[in-house]
Amino acid sequence: MPVIKEQCNSRFDWQLLLSAHRLARELQRVSFQPPEGSSRPAIDTKRDEEAAAAWCGRERAIYGMAGERFARFFRNSLVQKSSRRGDSQDANPTENKSGADIRLGSSFSYSAGHPFFEYLVVVSLKKDTKGNYEPKITYQFPKRENLLRGQREEEERLLQAIPLFCFPDGNEWAPLMEYKSETFSFVLTNIDGSRKIGYCRRLLPSGRDARLPEVYCIVSCLGCFGLFSKILDEVEKRRQISAAVVYPFMQGLRESPFPAPGRTVTIKSFIPESGTEQIELTRPLDSHLEHVEFQALLRCLSPEKILLIFASVVLERRIIFLADELSSLSTCIHSAAALLYPFTWAHTYIPVVPEKLLSTVCCPTPFMVGIQKRYLAEVQDQPMEEVLLVDLSQGEFLKWVGDEEEILPPKLRSEMLHSLPTMNNNIQTSEEFNAHVSDTFIQFFVRMIGHYPAHIKWSRNGTGSFQEQSFCKALTSKTNRRFVKKFVKTQMFSLFIQEAEKSKKCIEGYFQQKLNEYQEKKYRRLS
Repeated sequence: MPVIKEQCNSRFDWQLLLSAHRLARELQRVSFQPPEGSSRPAIDTKRDEEAAAAWCGRERAIYGMAGERFARFFRNSLVQKSSRRGDSQDANPTENKSGADIRLGSSFSYSAGHPFFEYLVVVSLKKDTKGNYEPKITYQFPKRENLLRGQREEEERLLQAIPLFCFPDGNEWAPLMEYKSETFSFVLTNIDGSRKIGYCRRLLPSGRDARLPEVYCIVSCLGCFGLFSKILDEVEKRRQISAAVVYPFMQGLRESPFPAPGRTVTIKSFIPESGTEQIELTRPLDSHLEHVEFQALLRCLSPEKILLIFASVVLERRIIFLADELSSLSTCIHSAAALLYPFTWAHTYIPVVPEKLLSTVCCPTPFMVGIQKRYLAEVQDQPMEEVLLVDLSQGEFLKWVGDEEEILPPKLRSEMLHSLPTMNNNIQTSEEFNAHVSDTFIQFFVRMIGHYPAHIKWSRNGTGSFQEQSFCKALTSKTNRRFVKKFVKTQMFSLFIQEAEKSKKCIEGYFQQKLNEYQEKKYRRLS
């Protein structure tokens, strides 16, 4: 990536560093070569590199220079080999580093026995020398000692980024008497492509006088939003008594192993005047729904609008979500990304964009980001390329490309619209609701690309080569074929197929289960 390195190896301030680093990660991911013998063309990134160089140059001119440590980190990240590149000859097809279904390309960990979290941090607002409030970490658990140099540098980067995402709405704060607690999350991507999630509860500590809110942030590599939301409920309940009551509970949680799917772990915790409580934390049975709450998405948007968003996301476009509340913003953007299962959004992904990073919307590569509605005017002033701008508060689109209704095949789109539940139907539990919504989109992918195993050509040495042309031609419907010809060019499909090309043996997961069921029904109809 010589263009990027030449243009952008100067010192950047924190805002530019984060934006440019994410952009560099995007270009690293898309610049892979297909496996030898594959019929798929390599992805050409020359245009994106030139656009990115211009973007970085513009940002540098606007924001100036600062921070040698951040600049050095950024330069190193540019030359770091991405873990998602397509060097399939060197890959071990049986190795599953994350503990997740290898076909998902997921960078979150789901393995049982893993500690619940890596850190608990408390972020408070403190006045700087100019009298403005700045978010600062005022407590960290555990304090890690005897770290190697690389581990220490990674921890420093993580802890420097967290306050920015805990208070993404700037420094315009004043002491309050009342404040409605908010639950939200953010995702930080490491140089190697692995991700850490920050689960946040912003609350107002108990007291008689006006006071400032603070954030309890649990940092974990485990993707299970419902479970951590319950943990944050317990944290808030204890914080209203005393901060000192929170820490024994978190210590007990850290000493407990993350449960297997469908299993429950019990945490004992003492609360003054209440005695010892037993808190049961149950992990959902299906991992692909562990970090999803579709009800929030359907409360904000009609099924018709959700299908148009899905159409944009599946072709890896630029999508911006707007909402007044952090909780709604975070939940809805995670749900939108989950509609892609068994595929994974592999581009820029920021559930809540901090005020200092609003220039992310100028990024020339695909992104899915959430922005508080108070910054709408600033966002609209940015020189954005084609983008879908979704107002979750009003349930409408403020900006769109114009062809969203033409992306999905009409027949399947109509069936999906009929299948999607509404908030008034008879589905009782959140789990049932999530499963029903997810299955609607899974069935779409089953019917669109479920025949892919038959179009992987295997060599004698066990290397697979995906036959794109025959795969597309196998679809008899012209509208289905037109959609698939676009979809196979996306990065999410390429990453999915790369994993499939590694081994003839299918990795059993929920999608494979649904694929098998569909094939059995089809076989019975023909026999």
